[in-house]
Amino acid sequence: MRILYYNWVDYLDEENRGGGVSQYQRNILTALDQQDDIEAVFLSAGISYDLRRRPPRWEQSRHGPARDRDRRYEIVNSAVLSPAHFSFGSAAQISDKATEDCFFDFIEATGPYDVVHFNNLEGLPARVLALKSRWPQTRVILSLHNYYPFCPQVNLWFQERETCTDFNSGQKCGQCLPHAHNQKQLRLAHGLAYRLKSAGISSQSPLFQLLYQPSIRVGRRLALTVNSIRRALQKSDVASGTGAPVPTAGSTLFAKRREEMVSLINTHCDQVLAVSDFTAKVARRYGVRSDILQTSYIGTSHAGCFEETAPRALPSDDGEVITLGYLGYMRRDKGFFFLLKALKALPKPMAKRIRLLVAAGRGDAQTMAELTDLGQHLAGLEYFDGFTQADLPNILSQIDLGVVPVLWNDNLPQVAIEMHCNHIPLLTSDLGGAQELSNYPDMIFRAGDISSFQTRLQAILSGAVDLDAYWAGARRPTSMAEHLAHLAEAYQAPVAASEVATAEQVRG
Repeated sequence: MRILYYNWVDYLDEENRGGGVSQYQRNILTALDQQDDIEAVFLSAGISYDLRRRPPRWEQSRHGPARDRDRRYEIVNSAVLSPAHFSFGSAAQISDKATEDCFFDFIEATGPYDVVHFNNLEGLPARVLALKSRWPQTRVILSLHNYYPFCPQVNLWFQERETCTDFNSGQKCGQCLPHAHNQKQLRLAHGLAYRLKSAGISSQSPLFQLLYQPSIRVGRRLALTVNSIRRALQKSDVASGTGAPVPTAGSTLFAKRREEMVSLINTHCDQVLAVSDFTAKVARRYGVRSDILQTSYIGTSHAGCFEETAPRALPSDDGEVITLGYLGYMRRDKGFFFLLKALKALPKPMAKRIRLLVAAGRGDAQTMAELTDLGQHLAGLEYFDGFTQADLPNILSQIDLGVVPVLWNDNLPQVAIEMHCNHIPLLTSDLGGAQELSNYPDMIFRAGDISSFQTRLQAILSGAVDLDAYWAGARRPTSMAEHLAHLAEAYQAPVAASEVATAEQVRG
């Protein structure tokens, strides 16, 4: 079987972009390499460009590690910039003939493929899903690791401050981004990075940073503010006499985007794999066909730890300190700043029973100062400036209780799975898929609600939470072998009724 995997960024990206999806893709390919009957190829798009505008083309990856280079390809000069918010509002996210032709030419030259598995659509026009019109025997699979088909901001997160539950027929989308990115400047920045890396200058080197960072600063200066976006939309909109919202050119664009994305998925995808029941519920609400949609919990290389570790009792006696662990990103939607605020508001006796461990890339000076101050309020603070898979065992060994305080519909964070696999109980918000790892109400609080968070934490500290019941009902992690078996089912075309009848006749 030949399988083409797609994501917007190389799974061996030196800048570690792509988060949990990149880690998942690495895990998948590593596991498939152990199977003799499968050949896997990988394609990315949307981050490599020529400095002069040229037509899209595909090529073997010319930068990054030499490992797997013979199966890593990318589309250069895609009309759709990655990540998604770089091309926010671009009609090319739906259709661009030159990029579509380039994608189809890649399949023609390197295929045919039994399966094309999209781990994302960012970086490509969504109409590439129509590949079955040329290769009808190819299975088209789409995994939903985020909400890009329904939300140009990817995460249903309005103005970087709140969960978006209703896009108001597209009207809210035009007011969503804090600033609109200048796509011309970003394309040039991507182009410079591509040239530097192709010349063998690593993105981690001081020379790369010296040459590349000024281009990013220029791009930021050219960005439009939210008010600029609103003024631009108002010029093309017709205001109602009552001041009530009315359909606008901007809202029509975004409403059409969602409608066409869903239509393309429903028409061309053989299977849509949601990474959690929560994600599947959101996709179903926005119109993805139930008959092609199913939950497929991703496999993890950490699944074996679940069998090798045992639940630990949480410190519950007065005076005992519990280590609360937060892993991931210092981002508002991830609930990081909510967590700081909620812990800062703890009464002193509770606060002195909490030691906080944070493993996340360093924030700005103000954020780091707030974190340091919080450590003085608590029983202690341990900080790791980001982490790699190699760092995880040491980090996880220090955590008594994991916290996933997300404020958005986070599909299913990789870090939540990794903590769960090591029998670290999770205190989660009621948004996203992390809560499904335990499905235990006593460990779930209302997202963004400090009082709810503190109530749950107090119950844990007092020993009122039954952790035996928690683990008895916890979901067993999905191993890579189990996940690959599930993917194999999705990759196989269903047997037609006529074929079954013929087979029975032969047996008869």
